[in-house]
Amino acid sequence: MSTALWYALAAAAANLMGGLVITAHSAAGRATQRFLIAFGAGFMIATALVGMIPHAMEAGESAVVAVLLGYLLVHFTQHVLVAHFHFGEETHSEHMVSRWVGISALLGLLLHTFFDGVAIASGFHVGSWLGMLVFIAILLHKVPEGVTVASIMLASGNSARRAIGAVAMLGVSTVAGVVLTEHVRILASTGLALSAGVTLYVGASNLVPEVQKKRSWSSALAVFLGAGTFYLTYLLVRGYLEP
Repeated sequence: MSTALWYALAAAAANLMGGLVITAHSAAGRATQRFLIAFGAGFMIATALVGMIPHAMEAGESAVVAVLLGYLLVHFTQHVLVAHFHFGEETHSEHMVSRWVGISALLGLLLHTFFDGVAIASGFHVGSWLGMLVFIAILLHKVPEGVTVASIMLASGNSARRAIGAVAMLGVSTVAGVVLTEHVRILASTGLALSAGVTLYVGASNLVPEVQKKRSWSSALAVFLGAGTFYLTYLLVRGYLEP
């Protein structure tokens, strides 16, 4: 089993953790969720801009188009195909008029989680240091991601069992992203650029708006803390793992 696949399985487990947080109704879990959303936003944006896009550009200027395509694909699946979607716990039950709303949100997230796996595999193709940094960035939003799909499923009238099943599907999608990247040529060649666009979208367009909904110094500063932690980790990890 490849190194990237082991990390994808760990990321999938974090999805399940987020689903269990919501179905267990833990107040402490919700506080952790808010911090992870803010910290993860800063870490993911820094990972995309400093770690992933510069290396994706080594394949040529066409990589910029792939970055943009990855960004727009997530927007299309989460905010065009899906009527109501945001990261974090779903508390607006008035939007949840049928079980299909939860299922459509799940379908929208599956592309995103697939490219989480593509990002992990593509990062390790560049080097262990980048694979590790991409994994950390993805891991940080996996718990809020599990929270998102589980809470939408519950708010739209689905059972707790279906909610956990939906979260498990996200994990399977991440693992599939790793496996296919190792066997599908187009993903192996453009996967880093596509997943950089996806990572940038999740950090800047999914997580940051959630941070901005509630005025909080701790959440606002956590974004800077996430970006700063990325850069320090980038220097340390690259120094130890890059040959």
